[in-house]
Amino acid sequence: MHKVQLISRTKHWLPAICVAIIISSFSSHYFSAAQTGRVILPLLHWLFPSASRHALRVMHFAIRKAAHVTEFAAFSIAVFHGVRADRSGWRFSWAAITLLVSVAFGALDEWHQSFVPLREPTVRDVIIDTVGAFLAQVLVWVYAKMHGNVGQAEPIATSPAPASPSIEKIGD
Repeated sequence: MHKVQLISRTKHWLPAICVAIIISSFSSHYFSAAQTGRVILPLLHWLFPSASRHALRVMHFAIRKAAHVTEFAAFSIAVFHGVRADRSGWRFSWAAITLLVSVAFGALDEWHQSFVPLREPTVRDVIIDTVGAFLAQVLVWVYAKMHGNVGQAEPIATSPAPASPSIEKIGD
């Protein structure tokens, strides 16, 4: 592969790499439930002063799980951008590859959390991550459908194929 092609393909993956780094940083002990609770629970109590302690904890839990959906939706869109590369349109195979990458990264992220103090891996979070990635792919499909790009993909730009030799008739 030529250096120019490698750089061209890599640029399409940079958003996915950046989102993956952000997700990994959210998997640190700084973003554990105990740590985020120090900020979110007082804020929720200020917003909802009559809410019970249990209700505030449920809201905190819901906010944390909504963050999973949001970050994996962003990751899914960024991975789709990488898979699609220089092509335009939408293909089911691109969405399927994107979902596989998203689920694998969600599982890897949970495995990573098994080594982080104050964090624990859960299958539930992988499922929530998958829901976020899937919902994003539905949005990508709807967007493509609205713009008439479903099933229509342009090939990756490559160098032109060499011209085939013409066959000349040999005279009488």
